[in-house]
Amino acid sequence: MLRYTIRQLEYFVAVGSSKSIMHAAEKVNVSSPTISSAINQLEKELGLSLFVRQHAQGVTLTLAGKRLFEQAKNVLSEAEHFVDLAGDISGTTRAPLSVGCLLTFAQVVLPSLRRSFEDKFNDVRVRQFELDQSEIYSRLRRAEIDVALTYDLDLPSDLTFEPILEMPPFVLVNEAHPLATRDEVDVADLDGLPMVLLDLPFSSEYFLSTFKARDARPMVVERTRDLAVMRSLVANGYGYSIANIRPLNDISPDGKTLKFLELNGDIRPLRMGLLTAADAHSTNVVRAFSDHCRHLHDTGQFLCHGEPLS
Repeated sequence: MLRYTIRQLEYFVAVGSSKSIMHAAEKVNVSSPTISSAINQLEKELGLSLFVRQHAQGVTLTLAGKRLFEQAKNVLSEAEHFVDLAGDISGTTRAPLSVGCLLTFAQVVLPSLRRSFEDKFNDVRVRQFELDQSEIYSRLRRAEIDVALTYDLDLPSDLTFEPILEMPPFVLVNEAHPLATRDEVDVADLDGLPMVLLDLPFSSEYFLSTFKARDARPMVVERTRDLAVMRSLVANGYGYSIANIRPLNDISPDGKTLKFLELNGDIRPLRMGLLTAADAHSTNVVRAFSDHCRHLHDTGQFLCHGEPLS
């Protein structure tokens, strides 16, 4: 009779995914010798070599390892469902939870949200991933994350979105910008002015569509995938930018002052919410996370400015 543990399978999958014992050890937060010993014991029990060890290039799965790798992932998934079912029966929440978050607002929302959730549900082990929109879609479909906080940007039909709040777009400028004396602007006021574009998949198309619908032309002079870099570029006079997530203060990462202007017009706000695979809300831990997010928003603790959705 075969004897192996869920922990051994977890280490096996971690090594197979990262192709490195060292990187796998960092991922699961144990020492490299611990993982090596667990893999050796698993190989001995199975009577198979799972990896080819190449000291300079890391490790690669053998043919047998490749076949067992996919099955091991299925076993781990079923093990998580087993724990979650036990939680449903007992009325407790204790399964692990993998949360993705859109890069645009991860630094503002996710750490505080995770802290409050883990404090409330002590038996839940949360892992977080900062991703762009296309990465969120891919990881949800591959069941690598359970739920994601994101915007309703070109949402595919096979995923389920639960909106929490609306995020109207606004304009960022520095104190010396020609528009800095104003509290609100129209899209026409931005025509021909240098723009710093937050250039993330789907997000950039949303920002640029603001101009196309009004026959205006954005003059993009800088592009960045990082919200903090975008704010610093604006603060240092490289142009204005458009965003939906407001920071909690008006200071750029390098200490300069920014000003936020209301953007007038019939411009579609983005909706922030939870994105899941179609059947994800059947699990107790995802339902608990969803309820927790909505409770924080309803009680003003979400650390994100936006308009509530009924």
